[in-house]
Amino acid sequence: MGANNGKQYGSEGKGSSSISSDISSSTDHTPTKAPKNVATTEGLDSSTRTLSTPSPGLILPSKSSSLSSPALSSNGHETNSSSSSSAPAETVAVIHPQPSTHTRSRQSKTHHHAPIDLLPDHSLLQIFSHLPTNQLCRCARVCRRWYNLAWDPRLWSTVRLTGELLHVDRAIRVLTHRLCQDTPNVCLTLETVVVNGCKRLTDRGLHVVAQCCPELRHLEVAGCYNISNDAVFEVVSRCPNLEHLNLSGCSKVTCISLTQEASLQLSPLHGQQISIHYLDMTDCFSLEDEGLRTIASHCSRLTHLYLRRCTRLTDEALRHLSLHCPSIRELSLSDCRLVGDFGLREVARLEGCLRYLSVAHCTRITDVGVRYVARYCPRLRYLNARGCEGLTDHGLGHLARSCPKLKSLDVGKCPLVSDSGLEQLAMYCQGLRRVSLRACESVTGRGLKALAANCCELQLLNVQDCEVSPEALRFVRRHCRRCVIEHTNPAFY
Repeated sequence: MGANNGKQYGSEGKGSSSISSDISSSTDHTPTKAPKNVATTEGLDSSTRTLSTPSPGLILPSKSSSLSSPALSSNGHETNSSSSSSAPAETVAVIHPQPSTHTRSRQSKTHHHAPIDLLPDHSLLQIFSHLPTNQLCRCARVCRRWYNLAWDPRLWSTVRLTGELLHVDRAIRVLTHRLCQDTPNVCLTLETVVVNGCKRLTDRGLHVVAQCCPELRHLEVAGCYNISNDAVFEVVSRCPNLEHLNLSGCSKVTCISLTQEASLQLSPLHGQQISIHYLDMTDCFSLEDEGLRTIASHCSRLTHLYLRRCTRLTDEALRHLSLHCPSIRELSLSDCRLVGDFGLREVARLEGCLRYLSVAHCTRITDVGVRYVARYCPRLRYLNARGCEGLTDHGLGHLARSCPKLKSLDVGKCPLVSDSGLEQLAMYCQGLRRVSLRACESVTGRGLKALAANCCELQLLNVQDCEVSPEALRFVRRHCRRCVIEHTNPAFY
């Protein structure tokens, strides 16, 4: 990418290294003097350096990591440089000061302006606003005008970093340092940080975010399994406006609180609550009842909570949830195999707020628990009870009569669900749009015809591994023309 309105420049460090070669061969056009201050980063080979050259913050993959990290290499440039290959296979964060005008090439004065140079600043800003973080940093290396535009605070409300090999702690430190130049030690514009899948993220990186980003509202660290309770405590205590937190796959996290000691209760005199509305703790295997009790007591404003595969949770944990978080609208307990009917009775206390509930593969749940939910949560829109083998037509009947606004239902692998239950659904829940009956051995064409005749808005029907005739499937297709039918019947096409 080139622009002639400002100076193009390049850098080439002393003692060619794989990182500096990638920088010079991928972006440089006019060689300049070697940088004056080159600092070796701690814990790395001497060939991997943090450079100070005439370009802005940059996140560059090394040649050895470009093949193993497609998300990063797709944003970089190929190089044929024959530099040393002894650098570790990781990604290095590089920060650079603003380009200088003293090394402008004399020949550039006679060059014609590139078409993109004719665009006004506000148009370039609009283009830059659609770029990911690493590409925005690369644009800042083109010329001085682009440097000033690329670091416009309005473009930095969101930072997204990807890549398993990315040295993300250093990248965060570099970016926040640059964004804090106008407001020392504080970055008031950054509201969203997404570092999903950055497995090298540690507590140190989140400490930097917590200290420099007091206006943070949205944080995603899914799959960053090195994160612990200490880092989460720093974030929630220093970022009072945090509303969205994704910790899925952070197996070391066991609680979220405003107290350093997880076992301490929040004092009524403290007067503070964590403002999180959305919390995803999927695959947080270490989460137990006591941890969820602490979360519930500190995060009373929760509306969306996902606890998939938190296998240590029991019915007792859900009692605290219903007591402290009355505003929950979406709750997922999929694969929490210790949760049973008593737990659903506690969930039913959420009453009119609950819209979405997933209890897939909770094998202890029967018609009794479903009846509690149906009776006290009449506004339920979505229910996933896949694999709940204790669910029968009686439970479906209670659900159909009490939750007429139901839109999506998954009762796959429930062998006791039959045509009788489907007929009751067709009679009372005529607004159904998505139904999964996969591997329901007792379902036949009679139940499907009842659904198709009464639920004209049906958009998805899954009858894979069900003994249904092609005639029944054709009947569904005739009455629900927009319905996608997922099946395993070779005679139906």
